[in-house]
Amino acid sequence: MALTTLRTLDLNLLKVFDVVMAERSLTRAAHLLSITQPAVSNSLRRLRDALGDELLVRKGRALEPTTRAQELWPAVRDVLQRLQNALAPNVFDPVRATTTFVLTMADATAAELMPPLVELITAQAPDVSLRVVPLTTRDPRRMLDDGHADLAIGNFPAVMADLTARAQAGEAVSFLHHRLFQGEYVCVMRKGHPLAKGPLTLKRYCDARHMLVSFSGRAYGFIDQALSAMGRSRRVVLTVNQFFTAGKIVAHSDLLTVLPRHFVNVTGFADQFVLRELPFVPPIIQVDALWHQRQDTSSAHTWLRTQVASLAAKAFGS
Repeated sequence: MALTTLRTLDLNLLKVFDVVMAERSLTRAAHLLSITQPAVSNSLRRLRDALGDELLVRKGRALEPTTRAQELWPAVRDVLQRLQNALAPNVFDPVRATTTFVLTMADATAAELMPPLVELITAQAPDVSLRVVPLTTRDPRRMLDDGHADLAIGNFPAVMADLTARAQAGEAVSFLHHRLFQGEYVCVMRKGHPLAKGPLTLKRYCDARHMLVSFSGRAYGFIDQALSAMGRSRRVVLTVNQFFTAGKIVAHSDLLTVLPRHFVNVTGFADQFVLRELPFVPPIIQVDALWHQRQDTSSAHTWLRTQVASLAAKAFGS
């Protein structure tokens, strides 16, 4: 943007642009901004004129951002967040706050963390709201960058490796993380399963029929990677995207699955399972909290991260 344009640009237009990009709806943006929908449309028109780009175009009922808008939005959101933090630092008061936090995590993690977090919020921050959205990827950075989640909790090995490599190379890193706990996985089968008695050898394990919890639907996970490194493989005949679903299915079938050990006890039907140690050493599963750097100095976000880390330490003994 030229300097003369910046001098004359109404910065309130960027706030409208940020909310419309997040909501993809003029109606919802108007509600969040407490202005009328025509006022939102007028602000977008003025910003389009200033930048010489349509920014958002209507495709059916949805608003679709242009390439220019997609390039501009991360910088605008980052600047607005930093400005907000500078203007109102350390003002988060949980007793009076009306903040809504959006978290993304798998159902196995949510089953452990959310009950005590809800109890804590009720006691300490009664007007704060929580939204948990499905974790559908092992790389949630786009969700965090786009503002669709404030905090991601899960096993993100490729993300952690990439962030570490960038930091070691002296590159700018846009995401921060905190190790919450280490997960232990076990082989789970129904009571009465043919493999419930006798040694669970690697051959017997590989010859069985398997179910995999896969966020993407891809029938290949960390267990398959470990088997491949040994020159072995298994047959995955079913993938599901939730651990609870996997538990229900395995309790009523001859499929084997692999579940976090801590999760089995909160399913409500653990008495229907037989747990067996895997016949090989599985990779260590590290569960991290991941967030965008623009949130790092936010007192509200800092408070949330502190509570999550404390509850994880109590739940998982980390």
